[in-house]
Amino acid sequence: MSRNRAPFSRTRRRVRAAAGLSSAMLLLSACGGMSDSAGEAAAGAGKDCESRTKVRVVLQWVAQAQFAGYYAAKEKGYYDKACLDVTIQEGGVNIVPQQVLSAGNAEFAVSHVTKTMVTREQGADLVNIGQAFQRGAYLQVAWADSGIKTLADLKGKRVGSWGYGNELTLFAAMRGSGVDPKKGAEIIQQPFDMSLLLKREVDAAQAKTYNEYAQLLETTNPKTGKLYQPSDFVAINIQDAGYQTLEDGVYAKEDWLTKKENQETAVRFLKATYEGWGYCRDEPKGCVDVVLKNGSALGEGHQTWMLNEVNKLVWPSENGIGAMDKAAWDQTIDIAVQAGVLKAPPTDGAYRTDLTERALKELKAEGFDITGESYKPETVTVTPGGK
Repeated sequence: MSRNRAPFSRTRRRVRAAAGLSSAMLLLSACGGMSDSAGEAAAGAGKDCESRTKVRVVLQWVAQAQFAGYYAAKEKGYYDKACLDVTIQEGGVNIVPQQVLSAGNAEFAVSHVTKTMVTREQGADLVNIGQAFQRGAYLQVAWADSGIKTLADLKGKRVGSWGYGNELTLFAAMRGSGVDPKKGAEIIQQPFDMSLLLKREVDAAQAKTYNEYAQLLETTNPKTGKLYQPSDFVAINIQDAGYQTLEDGVYAKEDWLTKKENQETAVRFLKATYEGWGYCRDEPKGCVDVVLKNGSALGEGHQTWMLNEVNKLVWPSENGIGAMDKAAWDQTIDIAVQAGVLKAPPTDGAYRTDLTERALKELKAEGFDITGESYKPETVTVTPGGK
């Protein structure tokens, strides 16, 4: 096992082999058992635990398919099987996961690399221990008749941005395209929807492939009485423009991880979480039902779109779900430094790979498909209002 200190369709789950099960029981000590794609066996296996370790994970936003793997891990019994009692805390405008984590009010947090490294640079000892999303999802969306086709065209325009750290990659991309976000464009605080763009109060609005872009396509065009079409908009993919930055990953505090028992807890948490994402890959309908059960304010149609797009960010994962791609890390950090978002690359220990490597080794021994190599996304049809 190594600890890196560098600064930067559907596949059915195979039945666990007896040898893999035995290995898992040894590695997890008091925990054991196997989990199938439906999760019933996993729920039963948790009964073998002498006790369960209580941990909290704080998300970046409210319950939605962006975080489906965590909800599925809890709902389908994977955390229970791992002898964990997990509380999932929703995020929000005033709930910043990396700050909650650094204050000691959670053991794990889900956050983007750039914004978390900004917090680390400010003195928090936050460490990436698993990079669930292998790809980014930022878009800047304009009307097709706006004349905006590239990031350079944002010069002199009204540019919507959510803020709260979500502007960091956008601003880096704008600067790299010759547009100073402080002087070359009017940055407008954007709510977490597409209302400003629809009312033409901004020329381009920030969006994610899995959420706000779908909101546009779920909206009725008052001129036609039909839903808006992709041809009505120009969606500038920030990643395709050369600004691929790593988004949702799992973080913990470095001092918390100095204790061996906490490292063991982290491995169990990662392993169960990755199983949750595997369930969402293999059983998307069931996974959407889990998200809806956990209080999503958005409808089934929208969550189906979101999960399909989120699965594209997770799968396939060439080196295994959660594995850190050093080149992707380095690019993320380089973009942040060049844009002045970070003063310098993070200090040693900003990410470590050993905990995910252990989790993946156990999962692979149990027959779990850690790469999703044959994963194929579904074709999802938008529904009015996302219902």
